[in-house]
Amino acid sequence: MTASPTQSSTTPEKPKPAQTPTPQRLIGPWQQVPPARRRPVHAAAARAVFNRAIGHLPLRVALPDGRVFGGGTMQSPLAHIDRPRSFYRRLGADGLIGFGEAYMVADWRCDDLAGFLTPLARHVTSLVPKPLQRMRSWWQARQPASEENDESGARSNIERHYDLSNELFSLFLDETMSYSSAMWDTENPAGDAGDADDVASLAEAQRRKIDRLLDLTRTGAGTRVLEIGTGWGELAIRAAQRGAHVTSLTLSREQQRLARERAARAAVGDRVNVLLRDYREVTGHYDAVLSVEMIEAVGERYWPDYFATIDRVLMPRGRAGLQAITIDHDRLLATRGSYTWIHKYIFPGGILPSLRAINDVLATHTSLRVSSCTAFGRDYARTLHAWLSKFRANADRVAALGFDETFRRMWEFYLAYCEAGFGTGYIDVDQLLLEKV
Repeated sequence: MTASPTQSSTTPEKPKPAQTPTPQRLIGPWQQVPPARRRPVHAAAARAVFNRAIGHLPLRVALPDGRVFGGGTMQSPLAHIDRPRSFYRRLGADGLIGFGEAYMVADWRCDDLAGFLTPLARHVTSLVPKPLQRMRSWWQARQPASEENDESGARSNIERHYDLSNELFSLFLDETMSYSSAMWDTENPAGDAGDADDVASLAEAQRRKIDRLLDLTRTGAGTRVLEIGTGWGELAIRAAQRGAHVTSLTLSREQQRLARERAARAAVGDRVNVLLRDYREVTGHYDAVLSVEMIEAVGERYWPDYFATIDRVLMPRGRAGLQAITIDHDRLLATRGSYTWIHKYIFPGGILPSLRAINDVLATHTSLRVSSCTAFGRDYARTLHAWLSKFRANADRVAALGFDETFRRMWEFYLAYCEAGFGTGYIDVDQLLLEKV
């Protein structure tokens, strides 16, 4: 599954000088982390559950008085809880949301953050005793109505994340500006995340991922392509370089602007039309539909609309190529409706589908069926590790854009949290080919 040797690569872009964003761009939920709430019983319970879990995992935790506890060895990841009272209060009051918030405000720290989070992700279903798990519905936060993925809510949710700053994303993505899992050469499969050359080879791995989707959908000269979810334009550009005519949809003004600029610089602006439009508003018919890691932002209630739209616009012999982050079906059923740290601070309104849920929606609402499926979750862990390495290396430039320390710690936690999820198989990523029956 290597890139087609006949296709040329997008011309690498020269880095642009960092520009200080407008103050409005810096307004976000990370600026409103609530104070640790005084709930002694909750805090005591959280301390007992957390300390018990750490004692059974290959991890170590250090306290301010010098005590170190945990089930790990000297080589195991070590976290420092610098403000135990605040840490346990947050954990007791808000569970995993509080755990992430505690990292954001520096209640705790860890040099190997992804390494520390990985055992927690691997055992996430057993960290909390079952009696407490059954009480989840009593205290777990629910998704705010304002984050519903109707047309107005979807636009707001996308803007909150993707309109942060094009300059910010350029500081940790590669030259293709691809914000989705890369795919490394199958002859040199992904090993442990963090290989020394991963950052340097990331652009090539991103193009391999894109070219595989274009090959799956037989995208070439004269192909009419609809892309749902533009990103910053790399897929549209590479499709156009094959001679395709691409209509690409986004809800992000920042992405639309840069994607148009990049298409023009690649000399394919006449074959790439980037529209600020919801997928539900699309018209016309297409030989291929492509959508990379868009379904995660659609919302479970709107999965039928999303797939019905693809079915409606796809020509009878057309093909749809999707890349989707997925979760085990039992975990989907157990966590649907939950409001998590990722929802609150990173992706409002998001939910991951399972492969079973996708197949069920297709069978009930469309004439589409999955004709091939390739999973490569370990490649996503490797991708995220490269992003985190670049983000940390560019910390001073991130700060120069106006993003404060709380934001930077939030973003580190987000990337490491996701790396741990993919590295353990708790979540996966799949390339799917859909065809009409």
